[in-house]
Amino acid sequence: KMTKKVLFAGESWFIYSTHVKGFDSFNTTTYESAETNLKLALEADDFEVDYMPNHIAAEKFPYEMSELEQYDCIILSDIGANTLLLPNPTFSKSEYKPNRCNLIRDYVLAGGSLLMVGGYMTFSGIEAKGKWQDTAIQDVLPVQVLNRDDRTEHGEGIYPKTIQQNHPILAGLGEWPPILGYNQTILKDEAQLLAEVLCDPFIAVGEYGKGRSAAFTTDCAPHWAPPEFCDWESYDLLFQNIVNWLIKKL
Repeated sequence: KMTKKVLFAGESWFIYSTHVKGFDSFNTTTYESAETNLKLALEADDFEVDYMPNHIAAEKFPYEMSELEQYDCIILSDIGANTLLLPNPTFSKSEYKPNRCNLIRDYVLAGGSLLMVGGYMTFSGIEAKGKWQDTAIQDVLPVQVLNRDDRTEHGEGIYPKTIQQNHPILAGLGEWPPILGYNQTILKDEAQLLAEVLCDPFIAVGEYGKGRSAAFTTDCAPHWAPPEFCDWESYDLLFQNIVNWLIKKL
């Protein structure tokens, strides 16, 4: 049986806290990541998942097509474009490096696949710092990324709505659980809308060159994906279906 390989980048962060106790203060640092739910969901369907946290992806995400071609699908989740555009040798020493956003576009057009998952640093993101709309990846996304902070926060909980009931990605899923927010985008003319939330794209897919891409505009983990979503009985099946469709196995 052929191995299905995925490169999953993002979903990690460092927290630097200042504790003030009267006259005195001190700092603590913690590292957190939220790849587990999505990684386990894919591994349960025989995917081999190479996970790169943001700080590792900055330096180790492939620069060459021969490296990218080892993967059937690239997943970008809560990782900003600058992390790929500004590797340390370029930022600190002005060294030339291949543009990895151009590389991902070319990889999709040549038959690869891409899934962008929502978050504070994907699509446009918080304070518009995601900046994916200014990269070549915009050319192979099924949605237009907005040129502003695109987050919509809904602490009251909102429910996605299925549009294409008979699409293989949505086959066998139960009722949608609530989400707490998402990245607002605009569906492209050539793309297919599978599900929406508050009349905005929730899941959209498209075909670009020989490859495919998908946009999933909420998070795969907290906070936008609350426990009801992460523990949803159809969570694993949803992401298995998305990636299997992207790699033309569904």
